[in-house]
Amino acid sequence: MPTRTTTPDAVALLKADHRSVEELFRKFEETGGQATKQRIAQQICRELMVHATIEEEIFYPAVKEDVDAEIYNEAHVEHDGAKMLIAEILAGSPDDEFFDAKVKVLSEMIKHHVKEEEQRDGMFAQAKQGEADLRTLGEQMAQRKAELTDEFKRNGLPVPETRSMQGVELQHGKPLEFHPQSVEA
Repeated sequence: MPTRTTTPDAVALLKADHRSVEELFRKFEETGGQATKQRIAQQICRELMVHATIEEEIFYPAVKEDVDAEIYNEAHVEHDGAKMLIAEILAGSPDDEFFDAKVKVLSEMIKHHVKEEEQRDGMFAQAKQGEADLRTLGEQMAQRKAELTDEFKRNGLPVPETRSMQGVELQHGKPLEFHPQSVEA
């Protein structure tokens, strides 16, 4: 009698990751302690980096031919936008003026990305209708996820790597201040 695997298929694994990070964002919003915010933000970044890596290395290439090219390309750009914010969050601290705002915007970006992947005609639905063996992919992704999680906990998070963005240099200015007396009625 063959042994039955308990590893979820690729889509179920990715959806479970989505729920996990949504819970972490909720916890971040509800906490007031700086040390706790830092710890939760680090965990959010680690989980998102692991998730993005297994999607980009394993899931996306396996389903590329089964999903709409526009959806596929947007997913990569959305990942890269999130990675830019992750890099900012990792380089900052809860004492920074925009730290909470960066985590909030990352949360909103991830909600948008999740909605697009999970909607009725999104990437996950298209992948399920395609040719990829989602059970085998799930096993490969679970193994890679465990490896990355262990590596990132041991060595820290690497600098995020973008695939669709060129890494252009930006100038950094000070936040603009609003002066109501300078506005003419």
